[in-house]
Amino acid sequence: MARLRLASTRGSTPVLCGHSFLLGQAAWHSRPPFLRGRTFASQSDSTAKTDAERPALFQREAHDAAVSASTRTPSPTAGSSTRPKPASGKSSEEPSPSLPPGWEDEDWNITAFSQLPHRYFGANQHMRINEEFKESLRQILWQFRAPIKYAFAYGSGVFPQSDATATSAALSPHPHPPEAVLKWQKGGGKMIDFIFGVTYTQHWHSLNLTQHRDHYSFLGSLGSGLVSAVQDRFGAGVYFNPYITVNGTLIKYGVVNLDTLYRDLSEWDTLYLAGRLQKPVKILRDEPRIRMANQINLISAVRTALLMLPETFTEKQLFSAIAGLSYTGDPRMSFKSEDPKKVSNIVNHQLVNFRQLYDPFIEDLPNVSHNDPRVQRSKDWEADTSLQDIKIAQDMDPVKRGNMVRRLPKAFRQKLYALYQRKFAMPQREFDKIVEGSQDEDATSFKKRQGTEFDRRIAGEPDLREMVTRAINQTVKWPSTSQSLKGLVTAGPSRTVRYLREKAEKGRKGKAEKDEGAKKKKTAEDGADVKKED
Repeated sequence: MARLRLASTRGSTPVLCGHSFLLGQAAWHSRPPFLRGRTFASQSDSTAKTDAERPALFQREAHDAAVSASTRTPSPTAGSSTRPKPASGKSSEEPSPSLPPGWEDEDWNITAFSQLPHRYFGANQHMRINEEFKESLRQILWQFRAPIKYAFAYGSGVFPQSDATATSAALSPHPHPPEAVLKWQKGGGKMIDFIFGVTYTQHWHSLNLTQHRDHYSFLGSLGSGLVSAVQDRFGAGVYFNPYITVNGTLIKYGVVNLDTLYRDLSEWDTLYLAGRLQKPVKILRDEPRIRMANQINLISAVRTALLMLPETFTEKQLFSAIAGLSYTGDPRMSFKSEDPKKVSNIVNHQLVNFRQLYDPFIEDLPNVSHNDPRVQRSKDWEADTSLQDIKIAQDMDPVKRGNMVRRLPKAFRQKLYALYQRKFAMPQREFDKIVEGSQDEDATSFKKRQGTEFDRRIAGEPDLREMVTRAINQTVKWPSTSQSLKGLVTAGPSRTVRYLREKAEKGRKGKAEKDEGAKKKKTAEDGADVKKED
């Protein structure tokens, strides 16, 4: 469908006629199913051994992501410079989510999927969901004429956070949802959240205001210039339009500039969107630079959690620490407008997806590994939800932990440094030299990031967990607060009141469930004590 639209777009015909190679590629990718089957069969024979070593859970989504990316990657033109792929121990065609050595130490400001370390790099980010539901989500994107370069759906409307039971369609917030949405949501009881990554903010809003003026509050009447200024200059750089009906489905969508998204993923200047992508999401349109930045975001989340955890812990403790990062300092948690059990609900109900997201980093990082005999690396243990409390161990060597401190995202690391400068009463001139020496790049090259004496000193401090928590709080609190306040203007009074009322109700319900659970636990403990006395 996308190719048919391209072919019918004004001005595309000269381009297609002038590039016969592209026509050949289009014909190849549009070939009949029986030809596709033969091609894939021959490919599977050549990679049978490597496929057997890789969890089947990741196979199809990795393949879909790679094929989708390759069909969007432009062919290099004569005279163009293509970044050479870094050497690694594995073939670039091997269907593995592995991370080649030194991948973080490159200046990865890339523009094409072919410049990623290998074809399947970042496949761990692509979660598996029902095909019909995924197609329903993609059809929603097609209702926007303004170009969306990167998009993902997230939240409880896509990934359940509770043991949902079938409800009447009459209770659904969706006016006329597709059957796939009703089935996936077991009655269709959740608004679906999206994030749209765009290249030019004002241009995007100008086009969208022309097509969907009703999506905007009164700000829309003041023009795309003001809308884009409100988006980019206030809060976390996201403009949300909530309670919008598209294809009969109730959605909320946030618009963010790709540069803003890239910066938050790689540097953690707000953790607003980076935090969302640290949990399972469904990527609907991918972009190479964002895929690379998100891998940096994910491995940074693992390192931050490790700095807050003891030598041995369970995978649920690791995933809970990661999922809780972006909620630390979030005013919605302080004002009880979020479910207090939100983090545990996310992890408990998305355990398999968390394993897919983070297992490649546990495998590749030199200072952490699974320490549980039940984990069989040759089998699909990641998909086995009966495996609970899997043990993980980390190396507490100060050099390795110092390296983790040094490799934290730039903006976040500087906040942690500043906290320890005050604790150590370090003179400003001495501290400035440390900060200058920790820069990731100089005028000529990108530096290999090794921990300094200051990093190792920080890693050895007994209050490291507390200090990391304070740095997260400083990162999240103001952007999240100002973004919530911005919602009063961008959503309009009526939608904002509706949103806050629903959040407050969810918070009260979660607190009641938490209190009930605590009461049952205490009753059970009291009963056990009575039996012991008898």
